[in-house]
Amino acid sequence: MSKRSPPSRVAESVPHDPVWQQSAWRSRLRKRLLDWFGENQRDLPWRAKSDELRPDPYRVWVSEIMLQQTQVATVIPYYERFLDRFPTVTSLAAADEQTMLSLWEGLGYYRRARSLHAAAKVVCEKHQGTFPDDYTDVIGLPGIGRYTAGAILSIAFNQKLPILEGNTQRVFSRWVALRAAVNEKPVSNLLWQLAEAMLPPAKPQARGPGQFNQAAMELGALVCTPRSPRCDLCPIRGMCKARIAGLEQTIPGKVKQIEYEKRIEYAFLIADRSRKRFLVRPIPEGQRWAGLWDFPRWTRGDVQDVDVAAAKLGAQLSSEIAPLKSFATIKHAVTKYRIELKVYTANIASAGSLNKKANDWSPVDPWRFMTLTELNGLPMSVTGRRITKKLIHS
Repeated sequence: MSKRSPPSRVAESVPHDPVWQQSAWRSRLRKRLLDWFGENQRDLPWRAKSDELRPDPYRVWVSEIMLQQTQVATVIPYYERFLDRFPTVTSLAAADEQTMLSLWEGLGYYRRARSLHAAAKVVCEKHQGTFPDDYTDVIGLPGIGRYTAGAILSIAFNQKLPILEGNTQRVFSRWVALRAAVNEKPVSNLLWQLAEAMLPPAKPQARGPGQFNQAAMELGALVCTPRSPRCDLCPIRGMCKARIAGLEQTIPGKVKQIEYEKRIEYAFLIADRSRKRFLVRPIPEGQRWAGLWDFPRWTRGDVQDVDVAAAKLGAQLSSEIAPLKSFATIKHAVTKYRIELKVYTANIASAGSLNKKANDWSPVDPWRFMTLTELNGLPMSVTGRRITKKLIHS
């Protein structure tokens, strides 16, 4: 008879098959998964090279931060450029933030990049440039939570730490026919328990916790996909309780969808006398896309029309902004918002002396006039970059 770990109250409160508490079931599943992974894993640039005992923790760390909310195919070219420019944690810590952000531009979620940069400085200051192998030290770094700490330490150091992210949530849920939404607290607690119970011993490296964690994520990415899972190719198909019950299409349970709020924002293209330079600034700390460059923009979504937005933004510049004509409308999404950005050409002057024919006005820091060529060399917001490209081709 198979050994069973004592059921927890959390496990008993969530509808699922408790088969994962049987050590024999876990052992068989691990073997099948690791055998499959050995033959089917993708050749990804952050994984251990053939001549390495284990992957470099710095490479694993950068990849895990980039992969948050971003697909592997999108990340790979960014990762390779980033590592080419910053091959070590020391080089990243010493980097200028603008240079670092310019290499991140297009990946989105820029707070990840700034936290990565800040954490690199901590690693250099407190750990002499060597990525720590202590869980408390790692989870204390900016931008690193339970999942990321577990991923780095298990993959790079073979430590017996569980991980739980989109792919593994789905895979584990199907393995045990978990019939509840994964974002519910008791369900999340159960999945963390299951993830920990599934881990093999810390040795050997080739079939240890890091390999298991990567294998579970790989299975979710390649086979156990959100829609139309490829169960006929799955090494766990004979043990998966969702497939046995015919529930693979409905598990995991649906997460409540975000209700997006529509809003209108305004941006202004203000040129200097030469009409070759445009007014921009680095976005200040605490605002959306902080550290990136952007055109004058009103983002609070509480204005009636372009004239009101111009007046409010002009007050911030101690100047008057006169909208001239519509240049473009750009639709995009940010967190819970569906935004329609209306872009206008405009003139500006010191308050009370507006010249609508040409701008006779000098900006004060952090505002400045810059050419499109100069803007191409700076990290910009997504929509700021789109506006720049439209200007170049207009």
